[in-house]
Order: sequence, then structure tokens, then C-alpha cells
Amino acid sequence: MSLTLWQSRYESWFQANWIHDDGAHDIAHLRRVWMSAQRIMTGTKADPLVVLTACYFHDVVNLPKNHPERHLASTYAATETQRILQQDFLDFPAEKIEAVMHAVKTHSFSAGIPPETLEARIVQDADRLESLGAIGLARVFYTAGALNRPLFDSQDPLGKDRELNDVKWTLDHFQKKLLRLPETMHTETGRMLAEHNADFLVRYMAKLYAELQGNLVGMDEGVLRDFTPLKTEY
Repeated sequence: MSLTLWQSRYESWFQANWIHDDGAHDIAHLRRVWMSAQRIMTGTKADPLVVLTACYFHDVVNLPKNHPERHLASTYAATETQRILQQDFLDFPAEKIEAVMHAVKTHSFSAGIPPETLEARIVQDADRLESLGAIGLARVFYTAGALNRPLFDSQDPLGKDRELNDVKWTLDHFQKKLLRLPETMHTETGRMLAEHNADFLVRYMAKLYAELQGNLVGMDEGVLRDFTPLKTEY
């Protein structure tokens, strides 16, 4: 069966069975992760069906950022993926289920489980790209709104003279996690794309900080300098 047909079947399953209200982890997110994964795995020996399946099911169980069991969500998702494949996709190759489960289980940043296969590394990289660039910017503030979390500390928006706290201030999450994602990438393509899109977030920070100082048309050169934007060409 072609990948296109498998994807179509997964789409139909999610449309009929996936009930949730998280706009940052919706079916469009699953499609984008798969799109990025295809780019990352080009020229590799990764099993495309394993990657496709893990991309679609990696968030089948998704807990809110502030949930006490958030770090276990990917483990729950892996178990649920196994159940769904065995129950609703009887023709899915049984010998590939374990590899799919591993990729689902290890994709999560909060779980901190190292990916041990090429397919799992590709899925993790593709999912983390969703936290960077324009999509990442939209998603981080969407999530902040859902959690009723303030945008930034108006007295010290970049945390220059205080300890960063991304539970309290949304903008702190850029420095605490998002700008560090490129160094966690496992694939060359994933790292290159992550560096490029992390640079976008730095430029957003420079623009925001400039506006807070009354400069509505430029970027703050100090922010651009301090965060050393990466300018990877690809």
C-alpha cells in the first residue's frame, strides 16, 4: 500500500475519532510534522511507513503543558498507538509497530527519552521544528493564552536582571527552551532548519524589545548581538 493511501486512512481515522481542543496540537500540526519529516529523511535509509505513522500518532494522547503527568504523555501515546494499529489497522505490518511506538515515545521534549533509531530521531527533529519559526511563534503564544500566562515581564522582558521563569512569563520560554532546540537536533537537515528558524525568533525578540523602547520601525541591535543569530544558508 502506498504512503499516500496510508496517510489518507490516518486522516480519516483522526477526523472520526480524535476529540481534543488544543489548537497547537491539531491535525494540521500532524500534517506539518510529516511534511518536515519527509524533508529530513530524504536521502536516508529510514523506513517511511514508520516515520509517517509516528508523525500522525505522536500526539494521539496529549496532556496540557501544566498537567502533572505531562512527561508521561508520549508513553501513553505509544501504548495507545499500539492499540489503535492492532484494532483499527489490521493490515499494518506487525513487525513495524515496535519501531513506531519507540518513535512516538521518544518524540517528547518533556519525557527526555533518547531516540535510538533513525526513524525516531527524524520524528523528534520534525516535531521540534514546530516550536521554531513563524509556526513556533504562533504556537507558543496560543499555548500561553490557553494557560492564561502573561506575555512577558514588563519591567524586564528579556530577564536581564532576574532569573528566567517560563512558567510565569511566556517570552522567557524562548531563552529557556526554544532557542536551545537547534543543539538538540539529531539530523543535519533538522539542525540546519532549526538554526534558521531559531534566528527568526531572535529577530522577533529584537523587534519586540525595540517596540517596547519606543522604536516602532527597527530592531534592537543589542538583542541581535547578544543572542548571536545563526545565519545558516541552505
